[in-house]
Formats: sequence, C-alpha cells, structure tokens
Amino acid sequence: MLKISELYIYPVKSLGGIRVDESRVTPMGLEYDRRWLLVDDNNDFVTQRQFPKMALLSVALRKSGITVSNKEYSESIDIPFNERGRSYERITVTIWDDTCSGELVSAEADNWFTKALGFRCRLVYMPDDTRRIVDQRYANENAITSFSDAYPFLLIGQASLDELNSRLTEPIPMNRFRPNIVFSGAEPFAEDQYGHFKIGGVDFYGVKLCARCVMTTVNQDTGVNGKEPLKTLAKYRAKDNNILFGQNLIHKGSGQISVGDELILQHLVDDERFIV
Repeated sequence: MLKISELYIYPVKSLGGIRVDESRVTPMGLEYDRRWLLVDDNNDFVTQRQFPKMALLSVALRKSGITVSNKEYSESIDIPFNERGRSYERITVTIWDDTCSGELVSAEADNWFTKALGFRCRLVYMPDDTRRIVDQRYANENAITSFSDAYPFLLIGQASLDELNSRLTEPIPMNRFRPNIVFSGAEPFAEDQYGHFKIGGVDFYGVKLCARCVMTTVNQDTGVNGKEPLKTLAKYRAKDNNILFGQNLIHKGSGQISVGDELILQHLVDDERFIV
C-alpha cells in the first residue's frame, strides 16, 4: 500500500522547510507553501543556489504568521500574515522566466534579512489574487503555483532516497530535495511513472520529472555545499543533460491531506492533466 510518510511546506522560498502532520491543499499548492519570497534590487528571486547561507534561516509556522530564526546568531523575526483589505505596495518579481505580482511585507523584514544574509534584499508575499501559471507545455492555464520553482507539488518516494543513499559514502536526508509529499510502499523511482493518483478527495497528476541543481548539494544544517548527491546521481539518473529526482505534480480539487493517507493510483485517460 502506498502511504504518505512525510509532508513538508517551505513558507519562504529557499529557506528552511517545516515538516507537518497535515496540510490543506489550496489552488496554489499546500497552504503557506512558498508564499513568501526574497528578491534582490532588481526584483529577481534569490535562492540557495547563489547564497547557500540561506539554509541557516529556519522557519516556524504560527497562528498569526511565521517566525524566521537565524541559526548563526540566535536572532529571529516574527512576520504576520498580510492582512486582507490593507494596502500593501505591489511590485513585479521575476522567477526564472516568469513574472508575477507580489506585496512588499515591511521595511523591518527587509532590514532583518539584509543583515542576516549580508546582501540587500526585500521580502515579498504572494496574495491570493496572484495567478502564476505553470508551464503550459505540461499542463493548461488552470494549473497555478506559488513562488515555487515551477509546479505546486513535488513528490518523492522514500525508497528512491534509500536507493541513492546505498550508493553514497555518507547518506543524506530528504531535506536536500525539498519535497512536499514523501510516500512509502513502492520500489525506488516508482514515482517516475505516476500519471494520476488520489489522496483523499484530491486528484494529483505527475507532469514532469524534477531536474535537480546545485541546491541539492547544500547541507541544510551548515549552509555548506559539496559535490554530492549530484555526482552520484549523474551516473544513473541523467537524461538530456538533466539529473532527475522526484516528480512534479499539479492537482484538481481541494481538501486536507495527512501523513498516513493512502495514495491510490488511477488510470490516466487522454492526458487529462491538460483539462484539470
């Protein structure tokens, strides 16, 4: 039986993730997942790819917002949820080839992150009325996402990580790959073939294997990068100049999903992910 073994959200893109027991599925993905983003002076997104030190900023979820803590200096900042109806300055931000609208959070937050990371940056929130459409080569314009790299969900099988770790001198944790849904009960890399499955009342569709980058080499506890796991994955998970690990998902429906829920595989009919 296929079951959810772990669930993760990453409220601020490229900062520390939060392991949760359950989460609500929203049109953009899991609730609070990548709804905040750090941008530079050009309003371009910044990540651990350029600044591995971002791994040292951990995030906790509270009823009224989030708390970000700096592991280096034991400093933290509380960031309340943006209030509906309040006027926030909006800017256009760039994520890869996409542009979308976001709300500036506060000068206090900008100053805190600038000090913590050592470069000038601003914190942006994605309001509910922003529509960032996923790549339409793999899904239609009804599929949207937050400030994620490209898609609202990433699925990885625990067996896939176990198989990789059997090849490594030093095993690595799942947090190197930043999944949303981790599941158990399948063979390694079975998720590569999952075109359609259900969790509760929500339909999920596998649309594209996830191409991995240098961010997977950043130790999330130290902020230091190395060569693994890309060096090993390149030997057996490379295709068309990409190193593949995990499956990107879109979805149809809403509801609550929880650790322990069953993943029920469905028959994918006529590329139905294009008509969700």
